[in-house]
Amino acid sequence: MKLHKLLLSGAMALSALSMSAAAHAKDWKTVTITLEGAYAPWNITNPDGTLGGFEPELAAHLCAGMKVECKLVASDWDGMIPALNAGKFDVIMDALSITDERKQVIDFTIPYANTHAGFATQKDSPLANAAGTGSVLKLTPGQTGVAEIEAMKTAFKGKTIGIQAATVYAKFIYDNFGSIATVREYKTGAERDLDLESGRIDLAFDDAVYFGTTFEKANGALVFTGPEFGGTIFGIGEGLGIRKADTDLKAMFDKAITAALADGTVKTLSMKWFKTDVSP
Repeated sequence: MKLHKLLLSGAMALSALSMSAAAHAKDWKTVTITLEGAYAPWNITNPDGTLGGFEPELAAHLCAGMKVECKLVASDWDGMIPALNAGKFDVIMDALSITDERKQVIDFTIPYANTHAGFATQKDSPLANAAGTGSVLKLTPGQTGVAEIEAMKTAFKGKTIGIQAATVYAKFIYDNFGSIATVREYKTGAERDLDLESGRIDLAFDDAVYFGTTFEKANGALVFTGPEFGGTIFGIGEGLGIRKADTDLKAMFDKAITAALADGTVKTLSMKWFKTDVSP
């Protein structure tokens, strides 16, 4: 009898909690999404000031499917997560890798993309064609004793590696190369790329499809060196960052992303902007 009363009481409490949550759930008619606007081809700022690229076009498709108005705003990469939790916008869509560390402070949708990362250097650099160039190396978090990485440590010793601050790629470089090379942080990838092209740094490390656009702008002066890195080392893919309290908004985007993956929209936009399919 006591157990029955306890279960009944618990069920009533859960029902009341659910009714309360439903009563306070936000009616999402307008959603504000932030992007960097400077991480081509994921997102770019057009000459007229509007935002374009893979993510803005995917956002337009997702929002149309959810029947909500989405406003895109540009903001600085390194302050996005604190600004999200402060309520300055509702969603981060900026090639944001889904990691356990970030999950401690924000929530994520299911991934809408999954890409590799790699090193770039000048085409004529003695660092070009490092061991493993042209291959893909699948890694897991905390994996050690990787022969290709050990070989690159020898080749890159004493060099300067440029990374964009506050990224999963920065952590990878510090963990694996911080003891043998100088690591230089940049606010944006574009600033770092200029230094790489001019020879002020020796190497850069970033998302592989991002570098595809960088190489085009450099007219072939920059190339990949060493293997591309994939697997779960950088998380399970890129997803939308959402406040933990906004579970209803996450559910809406999860459903829309699932549909966009199923109907081929993600693949179509991938081929348009990346020339490869980044569907997870």
